Amino acid sequence: MNYTGRMWRPPSEAKSLIIQVTVGCSHNKCRFCNMYKEKNFYIKKEEETKKDIRESAGYYQDIDRIFLADGDALIVKFDKLLKILKEINANFNNLTRISSYGSPQSILNKSLAELKELRKNGLKMIYLGIESGSDEILSEVKKGASRSEIIEASEKLKKAGIINSATIILGLGGKSKSNLHAAKTASIVNQIEPEYLSALTLMLPEDAPMYRDYQNNKFTPLNPYQTVIELYEIIKRIDVDNKCIFRSNHASNYYSIKGTFPDDKEKMMQKLKYIIDNPEEYNLKAENMRRL
Repeated sequence: MNYTGRMWRPPSEAKSLIIQVTVGCSHNKCRFCNMYKEKNFYIKKEEETKKDIRESAGYYQDIDRIFLADGDALIVKFDKLLKILKEINANFNNLTRISSYGSPQSILNKSLAELKELRKNGLKMIYLGIESGSDEILSEVKKGASRSEIIEASEKLKKAGIINSATIILGLGGKSKSNLHAAKTASIVNQIEPEYLSALTLMLPEDAPMYRDYQNNKFTPLNPYQTVIELYEIIKRIDVDNKCIFRSNHASNYYSIKGTFPDDKEKMMQKLKYIIDNPEEYNLKAENMRRL
């Protein structure tokens, strides 16, 4: 397998075979992120990707999930991406799912018919970064998409029958905008109703652009206890009719909790409220144990 640079994948893809279709992230301007800053974005040549697929099949024939890397494989033009999916299906007989990260723009740049065809050929899940439901915060962190575009992209995935595994970032608004972040993020989740929702917690590595704001006292991060309060405020406001599987088990989180909306909402709130009311009784994850 010919990998270029450091590789990243969602926690739920831990046992998946990773096929690198692009190198880096097509946007790569998010100020909170340092994941692909050492890479110049480009799309791998089709034959190189197909060679990786064929070689991998010789070693991992029993694999049932494949994740297309890097940061936004969905940016690849439809015809080429369809050929890659067909090559995967021709070489792996036990697949249940192909997935990738997908930015709002890469989703919107595909027609509904194209997304349906990709779904038909095995692309069953897209990991979509919501990050925040606040246009103000999205603009400040240079997400590259507005709230309305994230909603439109999510609705398009739903119409195409592609599972939306959405992510939000606790603490992205800092201390001054925690209430705004919680309220707007919960409201966009209510409007989108993703099948999966994951909460990460903001980390500011020194090579992330937002770190300079922190150094210059322009951004005050939440402390561990405050992130629990913010998570509680988000969960309290989430009101969805359809099943949404929620996880906060990412390595960046100070506290992990899981459940399914709407059934487990009250149970999750009770657990978080206990920590909020009894901080001395619960040790949150140590800073040196957190990871991106």
